[in-house]
Amino acid sequence: MTYRLAHYALPLLVGLPLTALADVPRVAVDIPPVHSLVAKVMGDRGSPELFIQPGASPHGYSLRPSEADALDNADLVVWVSNDLTPWLSGPVENLAGDARHLELMRVSDINTFAYREGATFDVADHDHDHDHDHDHDHDHGHDHAHHHDGQDPHGWMDPDNARRWLDAIAQQLGELDPENADYYRDNAAKGRQALESLEQDIEERLATSESTRFIVFHDAYQYFEKAFDVTAAGAISIGDASSPSPARIEAIQTMVNEEDIHCVFSEPQFNPQIVDAVFGDTDTYIGVMDPLGVDLTPGPELYDALLNQMADEIQHCTNAM
Repeated sequence: MTYRLAHYALPLLVGLPLTALADVPRVAVDIPPVHSLVAKVMGDRGSPELFIQPGASPHGYSLRPSEADALDNADLVVWVSNDLTPWLSGPVENLAGDARHLELMRVSDINTFAYREGATFDVADHDHDHDHDHDHDHDHGHDHAHHHDGQDPHGWMDPDNARRWLDAIAQQLGELDPENADYYRDNAAKGRQALESLEQDIEERLATSESTRFIVFHDAYQYFEKAFDVTAAGAISIGDASSPSPARIEAIQTMVNEEDIHCVFSEPQFNPQIVDAVFGDTDTYIGVMDPLGVDLTPGPELYDALLNQMADEIQHCTNAM
């Protein structure tokens, strides 16, 4: 009896009728920034479930049984792309074949770029000429300057993409839960408005960082760079975060020694000893750039906090010059 009373009291505690809880779409998502965007849209109706452990690299992963269950039980699976998680195609088809699938990098009218080639990036390849207008209707288009096979999948770093994804998520949830479609659309609209304000704030904060040159651990940041007009000079590892070759490390060291590199950023998902081995004996400022928000609280506020955290690190780099 005690269990049953607690069971039926739970919906009252969270302010939702029991019938509403029963109809909430079950959503499985891949990484914390996507979890945050979905949570923004779901609001008080429910919470998405991560199927990649927070803190793990999405580039290579083995699902735990509970995470496989999240896929198996999902009505909707939302993930960035097969380019980010090439191992995921099989589990999604096998475990969530009957669910709806939303691959965010395939959403229409988003900004996409090809992977950059080489350990060091040509500054000329950074598009300083794009007009990041106040209406946020810009389209960075496709980067044809590089010929690395595959699309750079780190598209969540661009808040313009995130705004478009909020609408796509709301559309999927509304089709699964028509009675609450307006609620999801309203949440998406509020999320877009908040991201526009955040983007303008970060643009102002980073206005003095255009000439700041930094090295990142792996090539995951060009969407953020092009959204906010800052420039990574190179990456220790390629975009899939695989171990760098000795030649690549040598190229990075040469750049640091010969050019005016202000900072290098490690990542919490990967071994910091690689960064220490390359930069430990230099005066280069070593910070942490986290594309996944490992140390942030999961939920609707994580995405905004993630962009703010990245902007903070670049500001620290600029101030260290």
